[in-house]
Amino acid sequence: MSGGTLFVVATPLGNLSDLTQRAISVLAAADVVAAEDTRRARTLLMTAGAHPRVISFHAHSPPGRFRQVLNLLEEGKAVALVTDAGTPTVSDPGAELVRQARAEGHLVTVVPGPSAVAAALSISGMPADRYIFLGFLPRRGGERGRMLEQAATSPLTVVFFEAANRLVALLDELAGRCEAERQVAVARELTKIHEELKAGTLTEVAAHYREHPPRGEVTVVLSAAEEAEAAPPVNVEERARALLGEGLSRRDVAAQLADELGVPRNEAYRMVNAL
Repeated sequence: MSGGTLFVVATPLGNLSDLTQRAISVLAAADVVAAEDTRRARTLLMTAGAHPRVISFHAHSPPGRFRQVLNLLEEGKAVALVTDAGTPTVSDPGAELVRQARAEGHLVTVVPGPSAVAAALSISGMPADRYIFLGFLPRRGGERGRMLEQAATSPLTVVFFEAANRLVALLDELAGRCEAERQVAVARELTKIHEELKAGTLTEVAAHYREHPPRGEVTVVLSAAEEAEAAPPVNVEERARALLGEGLSRRDVAAQLADELGVPRNEAYRMVNAL
């Protein structure tokens, strides 16, 4: 390894008391903090008693800013990457910076802490040993439809981020694709004064937020799809006899068995001839 160190620092979702002692130490020792929102970062740094240089680094930063951070690492600087809240690179532009920093030989290390995904799962009451995280869905288009369908049919718990003003639309779209009793939990303003968890069926929770428009940060946890009952196994010989009884030729019966049941056509033809 050479050059500086990039620290990926998790920060509180809302309650500043959740800032870890290690995060405070790293922020205090950092030369530079690359922050998604510099105003929020300065408030956090004030709480930590830290006074590093702060630069903005977000999805709409000019290309030169990316290179600037890498140059700081090349100079041997300690750079702390922070997002608005929670763990960086989970749903923000830090992943490419991490990849490039490692590729250029710099040490990249994590200072773990709060994550809205883990926090919402922990109070949702839904299985969290395996889940899929879809982040913020595209607002429209085919990709949104594909991801909604993936969520609707997932055999695992699904987690989304969503803007408060688009929450009802998301719940309505999911309700239109899922079974009537599909469960959902909406975690809002986690760790803040107005923290709320609303759970129930998709239609119930959508109706609640239609009547009480939500505000703040929202994480949605959707229960896994119910597994469909497996169809009873098909007896190939019985199916062949039934098709022959309908007047189909042996060749046609063999072809249909191959199409319906995946039986190799030659094998199906031999079996039909042996009946």
